[in-house]
Amino acid sequence: MKKQQHQQQQQRWKENGCFVPSSNGFIIHASLFRRATTMRRHRRRQLLHLAPVLSIVFVVLLLTFLSPPAISSGHILPRRNLGGALSSNRSLWTTSSSEFYYGCSAASKNFLTADAKTEPNRYLLISTSGGLNQQRTGIVDAVVAAYILNATLVVPVLDRLSYWKDSSNFDDIFNVDWFISFLMRDVRIIKQLPTGKDNTVIPYRTRVPRKCTPTCYLQRVLPLLNTKHAVQLTKFDFRLSNTLETDLQKLRCRVNYHALRFTHPILEMGNKLLGRMRIKDGHFVALHLRFEPDMLAFSGCDYGGGEVEKKEFGIIRKRWKTLHTSDPEKRRRQGRCPLTPMEVGLMLRALGFGSDVHLYVASGEIHGGQKTLEPLKALFPNLHSKYTLSSKEELAPFMSYSSRMAALDFIVCDQSDVFIANNNGNMAKILAGRRRYFGHKPTIRPNAKKLYPLFVNLNNMTWEEFSIKVRTHQLGFMGGPNEVMPGVGEFHENPAACICDCSLNKARGETDHLQRDPVGDTENENGEGYSTRNDAGEASDHDRTDY
Repeated sequence: MKKQQHQQQQQRWKENGCFVPSSNGFIIHASLFRRATTMRRHRRRQLLHLAPVLSIVFVVLLLTFLSPPAISSGHILPRRNLGGALSSNRSLWTTSSSEFYYGCSAASKNFLTADAKTEPNRYLLISTSGGLNQQRTGIVDAVVAAYILNATLVVPVLDRLSYWKDSSNFDDIFNVDWFISFLMRDVRIIKQLPTGKDNTVIPYRTRVPRKCTPTCYLQRVLPLLNTKHAVQLTKFDFRLSNTLETDLQKLRCRVNYHALRFTHPILEMGNKLLGRMRIKDGHFVALHLRFEPDMLAFSGCDYGGGEVEKKEFGIIRKRWKTLHTSDPEKRRRQGRCPLTPMEVGLMLRALGFGSDVHLYVASGEIHGGQKTLEPLKALFPNLHSKYTLSSKEELAPFMSYSSRMAALDFIVCDQSDVFIANNNGNMAKILAGRRRYFGHKPTIRPNAKKLYPLFVNLNNMTWEEFSIKVRTHQLGFMGGPNEVMPGVGEFHENPAACICDCSLNKARGETDHLQRDPVGDTENENGEGYSTRNDAGEASDHDRTDY
């Protein structure tokens, strides 16, 4: 009886493309699975990229024939409805009830304009910190800080000294004229400090604490502005409170989702990549893998690389003086480690995505090289990246600039039908909030804490059991409305103040009277941006996404 049950279980795994052949018959797909489990428990001493290639080749060949039928846009996936129960009446490519929610970030009638509140001879400068998306949060908060201080904002200076060593200026990445003109009613912005008869004003440099409240700015920075007239805030990342009054939160949204638009060269190349993904299939999934050495080092996790990996990560970790030695196994149990590419692939297959789905991987230098991606490619042969979709000549203008390369991935991930964030970093948070604002597009966050024991015990369950448990644990992590309570997490990830609910009105047939996405923008015939707010201080409708 046990032998018969074992054979039936093997047959079910085989039908789902999760076996590889060996001299002993069919063995559950990874030798890879056991290897991943062993790495977690015993910290294998071999480098990940030295793992045997033969098993991976067999996986690629066999999955071609044994993978389950292709999953199309009509495939059904269990979801959490508003009551929290399981249901199976939605597509993989949409979120339930998303039609009842829309981004709304227009200023209220009581929100004073820049002309009414900006004080003369009061200038705020900021120096951002980190990579593209960390700097983006700093730029957004700088606009709000300038509004709080009744100051003129000088176009922010980007970070050139961090790990990425990117020498880009603000106007190399963002359309500076659009940025200034779109926000002209909110905050006065200039490109540089004015020069007077007695030479340029030299700003006073200082730093505010993390999560500084409006009162904190008024007490710490305003007196300096009144005496020095120009103040530069250094290392400006997450220097503004997460919780602000609604009008200030909506200003954050206007900056983040409308005023910050990428330059024409970045937009043009990003749209080329997007078009090339679209032409391959009607739908595609984008994965922010975030499996680069710096991310893994910062996470405090290890991935089976032994002493060589430990030494490599140790060098990188010296960048963070406050980063303490941690217990990698404990962090993994707590769900604080990025999933491996293989684990991401298994999660997606368990959720219902078939082997024919086209997958765009947004990533920099992957730890372990291309061999690390082989298990994922075995599960999803249609694997793409900005490198495979474009020529060297096309990418040449961007290759030396990490922020511009990240911007290309940002565009494709934002416009993907489904986005998977394999970490809780800045790009993942910004895109999660952005996708909520622009229609709650499916955004999958792996529930790593719950998924961890499933991967560890994978050999002790059937594929059906594994799939059901994955789907159950992912309830509330798929990007649908109301998955995250207002005020929970970073505002950039959960911009609740800028999400309007018209469900009751929709049910009554009253939605035609609602103004959807009430922040408009366009370009004039010269391609220059300008705001289309009306004289009443409100903004016009629009139905397009800005970068």
